[in-house]
Parts: sequence; structure tokens; C-alpha cells
Amino acid sequence: MAGATNDNFELVEPEVLAKLSKLSIRARGLVEGSFSGIHKSPHRGSSIEFAQYRKYVPGDDVNNIDWRVYAKTDRFYIKEFEADTNLRCYFVIDCSGSMGFKALNGISKLDYARKSVALLSQIFVQQSDTVGLQCFSDTLVHDIPARGSAKHLGNIFTVLRELTPSGETNIVKILHDLAEKIHRRALIFVFSDFFTDVEKLLDCFQHMKHRKHDLAIFHMLSEQEVEFEFDRAVRFMDMESNFSIVTEPALIRKDYQREIKSYMKRIQEGCREYHVDYRKIFIETPYDKILTEFLLERSR
Repeated sequence: MAGATNDNFELVEPEVLAKLSKLSIRARGLVEGSFSGIHKSPHRGSSIEFAQYRKYVPGDDVNNIDWRVYAKTDRFYIKEFEADTNLRCYFVIDCSGSMGFKALNGISKLDYARKSVALLSQIFVQQSDTVGLQCFSDTLVHDIPARGSAKHLGNIFTVLRELTPSGETNIVKILHDLAEKIHRRALIFVFSDFFTDVEKLLDCFQHMKHRKHDLAIFHMLSEQEVEFEFDRAVRFMDMESNFSIVTEPALIRKDYQREIKSYMKRIQEGCREYHVDYRKIFIETPYDKILTEFLLERSR
């Protein structure tokens, strides 16, 4: 079990890892790696899964000629196979002030993201894939390149433990920069509450897909934020600035719920348009339940 020491149990619960590590994480489409793994590559290789025939040309390895086809057609054809490869995965965590919001069960959005990323990273490394990590608020706070060793996994766990929510979010710039920075196809997870201009955010998703990345976003929300079931006057404070306002929730509840539903609907529509894997996460839901559903879908 790569990187699983006693110090990691606060992030990776052994019983959850034991249950979920039986499931493999698969990329949608083709990926590009540097050594043999379990994912489909855009390059032809020599794995056991047949892809297609093509005509022999001088210089091809004669060992790949299909002599049965030659016997039938009197022509030389080469067998091509799908190459399997390892996957590059990048986790992107929003650690701006709003990610410090806590549900009534005491878990914050950032805590939820931390545990999810730690568990998924562990599973990726166990299946010989590479993982990288970016953490950001208004600027990029941490940038760890994708590697696959146990020591590298330990470095990621150290960063995850030390993360604290602060500052404003600059997710639009961060995602555009990341899309350009990663030159090979990769699976990219983004954990955020996505409180930003929706159309600019969708431009980022389009950029990711243009670069042929497989993008999965985990939309971190609390039931309190969506339902807005407060029963008395409350002071609401912007967790990314010093702004606050006192209001009577009953007077604005309908307008608030209409706006947040419209906001979530537009994000989901954009994700469908750009083939982004969208997950709406209420942090009141156990994280292992959410990840089990995700892994089961991906393993198919």
C-alpha cells in the first residue's frame, strides 16, 4: 500500500481505502503516458487487444505480419494493437475563504475536498498512475507536478494537511493556465464551490476540452447554502472579504433560491455541452458514498 503510514490515517481511512481500492479509476477517451498501464493510449502499441490491420511497408517489423491474411489475400498486412498507458491525473483544490464554510456536521468544504483527494491519490498511485496537485486562492499556493512514487504521495499528503482556507478565488485564471501548462492529455479533478462568473468558468471548461483533457468537477456545496432555511434575522458574512449584511431570510428566500437554482442549472448545462463530468456534492453526504458512485461509473 503505497504511502500509507499511520500519519496518513487522518486523511485516508483504511477501511474506506480497502473498499474503494478494488475499483480502478478509468479515463474517458485516450490518454498519453510514459509507461505501460491500464488506460487506452492514442498511440499504437503491442498489447493483447487487437485494433486494426494496415498494409505492410518496408521497414515494418516482419514479426507483426499476419501470415493467415497473407495466405488468403497474397498481400502483407500488419496487425496493430491498442497501447495501454499510465494516466496523468491532476487534482485542483480551491482553498479560498469560502471553502472554509462548515456544515452542521462540522466538516468544511475544504476538509471534504482534502479527504477525497487523498483517497483518490492513493488509489491512482496503487494502480501505477501519476498524480499532481494544485491548490489556489487568488494565486497559486501549491503546485506539485505529477509523479507516482510513495514518497511523492507523502509530499501530497503533507500539503493537504497544511491547507487552510483564506483569500478570494481566482479560479478562472488558474484553470486557463493549467489547461495550457499540461501538454499531454490528462484527467483533471477540480474541487471548488465555483462562486465566480459562470460564463467565464464555462470558458475554462471549453479550454480544457479543446486541449483534450478529461475534466471532472466536484461542486462543493452545503444544504444550508441551497435551501436557505434560516428562521430568524441573520448576519451573513462574505468569507472571502470583510463584507457583511444583516437580513431577514424569509423576505429574500424565494429570490435567493431562484438565483442559486439558475446558477447551478447553467453550470450543469455547460458541463453537458463541453462533456465535463459534473458532480454536485453536498458536504453533508459522506465522502466515501460520493467517491464510490464516481468510481463505479468510471470503472465501467
